[in-house]
Formats: sequence, structure tokens, C-alpha cells
Amino acid sequence: MPEQWKPLTGLDELEKAAAEPSKRPQFTRAEYTQSTAAPSCQICLNTLTHEFFKLNGRSVCPDCAAKAKAGNAVDGGHAAFMQGLLFGGGAALLGLFVYAGFTIVTHFYFGYVAVAVGWLVGKAMMKGSNGVGGLRYQIAAVALTYLAISLASIPIMITEIAPAQEVDWVSKLPELALWGIFSPFIELRGGLFGIIGLVILGAGIRFAWRITAARRLVVAGPYYI
Repeated sequence: MPEQWKPLTGLDELEKAAAEPSKRPQFTRAEYTQSTAAPSCQICLNTLTHEFFKLNGRSVCPDCAAKAKAGNAVDGGHAAFMQGLLFGGGAALLGLFVYAGFTIVTHFYFGYVAVAVGWLVGKAMMKGSNGVGGLRYQIAAVALTYLAISLASIPIMITEIAPAQEVDWVSKLPELALWGIFSPFIELRGGLFGIIGLVILGAGIRFAWRITAARRLVVAGPYYI
């Protein structure tokens, strides 16, 4: 082929590209830009290196996969638990305001809202922990659900008393908190109404307990990055 036709065919550009190894496309290994974040284990949050497994559909490190295969509890470690606790705490606070707000606006004690609070807390904790459950998650979910429902009685009581008399509520906060924590049992003095309220509270707690229970573990892999 005449030399002067090379620019038209593009052969000279291909030859130059072939002579520069740094510009050749790499087919044998993956190339990542500096902005690409390294994947991490969705249980312990450690960085995944060259090998990972799938645990109930989530990418996990070999250590967490080995624990699951051995039948040991995989509860995600401190980081996953704290994140689950943070999400659950936020849900409990939201549930407190929803429960109290509903009662204040409607003047109707609808105990089944307690069940919704338990469901909300349990789901939020599982979301925060990336689906990891276990005994300590269950205990935390039960405590948060109980506190959300019992402490909701404080703003309800304040709105009932405030129009009738002036009270320094700030100075009474410790007393109010203590009364709120034990309010489900104090209301038992009301007879059947108090018993029903305690039963429904137990139903909400049961929801939170069941949702945050440890899951059946299915391990697949290994896979390679």
C-alpha cells in the first residue's frame, strides 16, 4: 500500500498506540479510578479485598462467611449494632411523637398505635444493621419500643394539665421521666383499661422482638473482585 494512504486508513495511529503500552486497554485485570470506593463487608464493614461471599444476598468478608457456615451468631460487630441502634432510636422518637400527637389531637387512646411503634422500631433497626439481627438487637428494640410508648404519656399528661394550672415543667423533668417509664403499670389502677393498654404494649414489644431476631443464614461463594 502506498505510504501516502496511511493517514487515510488510520494505520499510523494504530501503530503509535501499539508502541505505547500505557495506553493499551487492559483485559486481564480491572482498572479502578481513584474516585471508586472500595467495597466493604455489609456485616462487619471491613474492606473487601480479593475474595467475598454472599450471605443472604449481602456481600460479606470471608471471616463473617466462615462464622455463618459454622453456625455461629453473626451480629455485625459494634459498628453495625451502633448504626442499628441509631436508626432504631430515631424510629422510637418518631413513634413517641406520633403516638402522643394522635392522642392529643383526637383525645382518643388508640392502643394499637403501640403495635405500629414496635413494627417501626424493629424495621428501622434492621435497616440500620443491613438486615443483621440477634439477641442484643432484640433487647435494644424491646427497650426502645417500651420507652417510646411509655414516655408518650408525658406530653399527653402535660397537655391535659397545662390549661388548668401553671407548672414549672422543667424542674419536674426527673419526676416526669420516672412517672413516664412506669406509666403502663401505674395505669393498671384504672382497671380493665389499664390491663388492655398493657396487653397492647406487649403486642408492640413482641413485634419489635420478632422483627429483630437473627435470620437463617445462607452462604454462597466465594466470589472474586
